Amino acid sequence: MMQNVHLAPETDEDDLYSGYNDYNPTYDTEELENDTAFQQAVKTSHGRRPPITAKIPSTAVARPVATGCGSKTSLASSMGRPMTGAIQDGVTRPMTAVRAAGFTKAALRGSAFDPLGQSRGPALPLEARNEDSPEEKIRQLEKKVNELVEESCIANSCGDLKLALEKAKDAGRKERVLVRQREQVTSPENINLDLTYSVLFNLASQYSANEMYPEALNTYQVIVKNKMFSNAGRLKVNMGNIYLKQRNYSKAIKFYRMALDQIPSVHKEMRIKIMQNIGVTFIKTGQYSDAINSFEHIMSMAPNLKAGFNLILSYFAVGDREKMKKAFQKLIGVPLETDEDGKYISPNDDPHTNLVIEAIKNDHLRQMERERCVEVVKASQYVELANDLEINKAITYLRQKDFNQAVETLKMFEKKDSSVKSAAATNLSFLYYLENEFAQASSYADLAVNSDRYNPSALTNKGNTVFANGDYEKAAEFYKEALRNDSSCTEALYNIGLTYKKLNRLDEALDCFLKLHAILRNSAQVLYQIANIYELMEDPNQAMEWLMQLISVVPTDSRALSKLGGLYGSEGDKSQAFQYYYESYRYFPSNIEVIEWLGAYYIDTQFYEKAIQYFERASLIQPTQVKWQLMIASCFRRSGNYQKALDTYKDIHRKFPENVECLRFLVRLCTDIGLKEVQEYATKLKRLEKMKEIREQRTKSGRDGSGGPRGRRDGSAGGDGGQNCGAGSRGERLSAQLRALPGMEEPYDSSSNKELDASYVDPLGPQIERPRTAAKKRVDEDDFADEELGDDLLPE
Repeated sequence: MMQNVHLAPETDEDDLYSGYNDYNPTYDTEELENDTAFQQAVKTSHGRRPPITAKIPSTAVARPVATGCGSKTSLASSMGRPMTGAIQDGVTRPMTAVRAAGFTKAALRGSAFDPLGQSRGPALPLEARNEDSPEEKIRQLEKKVNELVEESCIANSCGDLKLALEKAKDAGRKERVLVRQREQVTSPENINLDLTYSVLFNLASQYSANEMYPEALNTYQVIVKNKMFSNAGRLKVNMGNIYLKQRNYSKAIKFYRMALDQIPSVHKEMRIKIMQNIGVTFIKTGQYSDAINSFEHIMSMAPNLKAGFNLILSYFAVGDREKMKKAFQKLIGVPLETDEDGKYISPNDDPHTNLVIEAIKNDHLRQMERERCVEVVKASQYVELANDLEINKAITYLRQKDFNQAVETLKMFEKKDSSVKSAAATNLSFLYYLENEFAQASSYADLAVNSDRYNPSALTNKGNTVFANGDYEKAAEFYKEALRNDSSCTEALYNIGLTYKKLNRLDEALDCFLKLHAILRNSAQVLYQIANIYELMEDPNQAMEWLMQLISVVPTDSRALSKLGGLYGSEGDKSQAFQYYYESYRYFPSNIEVIEWLGAYYIDTQFYEKAIQYFERASLIQPTQVKWQLMIASCFRRSGNYQKALDTYKDIHRKFPENVECLRFLVRLCTDIGLKEVQEYATKLKRLEKMKEIREQRTKSGRDGSGGPRGRRDGSAGGDGGQNCGAGSRGERLSAQLRALPGMEEPYDSSSNKELDASYVDPLGPQIERPRTAAKKRVDEDDFADEELGDDLLPE
């Protein structure tokens, strides 16, 4: 390995570091006086030249300069500092680079690392805005101009044209002041041209609205002649409209054409409207041939009803009958862009629109249209379509809520063939069922079933009539047959679920509604029925889960919310029950049962002032019910406001002088307070109690003297009433619940340990579950109203 290692020769021929210890004659200042060249340089202008140096000393490596003795001498810098790499005081100065910006070693000595500069303290407060500066004044003035323009437009839309004009003029004056101030502060290029344009355009529009046409034209001219406003040529249409109002037709046509020339062809709709204005102006001047050219161009490019009608009038004026016929054919070919079924149905409550629709709904042209249409179809090979048209006509009458006309139209099919007869009879059965005329509904349902036994809608309607008569087993058979004919008949599936629920076959009813839920995922009625069946099966957790799904579909249904609150209350979760009852009250604040529950809840939690608010609302809803006013007085009494309670009891006594409970509280309050009226109220109380005893004795003696059959008859009636009003007994339960509250019977016993009855009643009230109905649109289609749900279980 050593054979490849070569040692440096020890020779002094080219020593790289030789000469550094030699004497540098540059530093010899003693011999400068004898140096002729130096003295000559000082005396001449060469010596007065500024030294060619930089402000920052150079750090480049100095190249040694060879001397005459063969040594090399390093040059010094112009500042008298040795160059980088030179030896000074026996220490070689290191070769350095430019130091990193913002980083020094000395800065780190004795200081902590603080890259965010947090040690410098909080930032200086923002400089307050100078309200008197010219820029701020210009900004405020510009804001004021914009506000005036907006106020002018609002006044115009409200019909106050005079105020709108005044605001527009004021905006114009302030805008000119703004322009002058801006020119003094900034260059003219910074002027807000958009603001100037809007001010002038609004002013011209207000002049025109106030019929000050010369002023409006002058303002429009100012805008149009200003080349700095882009697309200002379109305003010549407005100028043409003003000339048209002034009956200066020649100038109106001139400005319309000038505007037409300045509008590019891409704006097709605007060009068509301007062409229509030109045509109308030619008609007013009697130049029908020019008007014909304009309207023909419109009908060839973008036909519309107005242009077609004006074209016919122009041909009539020149007496060209053939072209009138062609123009009428073009007019008929223009699409109406309205639904044929809904064109005679008013889209809003505008009285004028309703009058027009009422006038044209059954005019001679409309009658001729119907007759000729049906006749043409009957005479063609599509005879079956005529029956279809008649069915659609009846459906249109239904949409217009003209039930009599719909019934008359459908009755014409009683002598038709079986399929048409079945469709008409199905719809008639549907109509009579909605009007609760079950006998007629059953008759037409039989006719529909006999005409077409495989019509699921007819079978569903027949099942409905049987269901209404209480024969649930037979109704279920009709619904099953309808499902066998058409398994997708959702009405039959829904109704058979209701039937099973009536028959207390809850498992089968639940299966039906779960199948229906798989088809109609977001049906509120289906979700309610599932929740109700789980409640009947005493599974409150499942009932609450399905009610939560129902609320996600109809979040504002107050009945569903109160129902969910009742379930939580029955489970003892008063906080959740209160939340849902309160939401129900927020959406429907007139449900007396919800109000009663909330009032009872606040009494139970001893927030009597809040309970008073709910009982006051209940007294407004039922002013003849004394219990709400007694509850208000009781809340005042329990909150310690005895004077207010006494005044309330006195007011109740004036309205209900025979109320014994009110007199008892009056006697007790007057006794404790020491009022003189106590004797008067005590006398009235004794008299009422004696009358009550006499009345009870008479009732008891009358019952004892009654015979057995009558007693049985009374018991039977009571049983029927209990069946019809079983769910209605919850009002009595709530009253009992209120009476069970602490201190309701005892005037001042605030330490009662009675609790609020948590078993709140069904908030939906007694519901009449009616099956869905089905009807026929056409011979080959089912479900007249497939979105109509006949079982109205969640009314608002």
